[in-house]
Formats: sequence, C-alpha cells, structure tokens
Amino acid sequence: QVQLVESGGGLVQAGGSLRLSCAASGSILSINRMVWYRQASGKQRDLVAAITSGGTTTYADSMRGRFTISRDNAKNTVYLQMDSLKPEDTAVYYCGADITTLRNSRTSYWGQGTQVTVSS
Repeated sequence: QVQLVESGGGLVQAGGSLRLSCAASGSILSINRMVWYRQASGKQRDLVAAITSGGTTTYADSMRGRFTISRDNAKNTVYLQMDSLKPEDTAVYYCGADITTLRNSRTSYWGQGTQVTVSS
C-alpha cells in the first residue's frame, strides 16, 4: 500500500526557513498532482501549494512569494521550501498526492502531517 511520510518540520524563529519533504512509497505506477495543505489550531485545512506532474505550480495568496513547491519524480518526493516564516504559518502541514498503483486506479493519499511552529 501507499505511504506518504513527511519530514523537515520543527521549530523555527520568525523570518527563518524550513524545507519540508514528503516521500511516497509503495507499488507506485505514477504520481499526478502533489499538494501541501496546512491546518492551524482552530482553523480549517487550507491549500498551501500544489504541483502537477508537469511541474505547474499553484500557491495560496498568503504563501505566494515566500513558499516554493517542487518535486523530484525519480524519488517520488515533493518538497516545500518555506522562507520568511511568520508566526501565523504555525500549523500542521499535510502532504497529499494522487497516485496510481498496481492495485488501484488514481487515488488520493495523505500523510500524517508534520508540525511547523514559528516563534515570534
């Protein structure tokens, strides 16, 4: 079965940077769109960024210019480079991907999330 594992979260001071990684594993035939969502305490889960298999990117307005999403198809991995972090960026960040496997047609999968905390 497919597993998505995030890494790179942690504590950082305002103005600092973090780089999140999300690696997909399993009997994967292809990965289409890969996304990052985040959910702050008491808030809904919102899209941070998305990237298609062809490399087209989408960003939420509040993250555009500070965050960069990229992917390494050879490693089945998506990255989120976060710069100029603000306390309001504090949230659990979730990786998602639309994946086709040997057993299933294209299906959405999600990681368990990684905590990002930005101190003021």
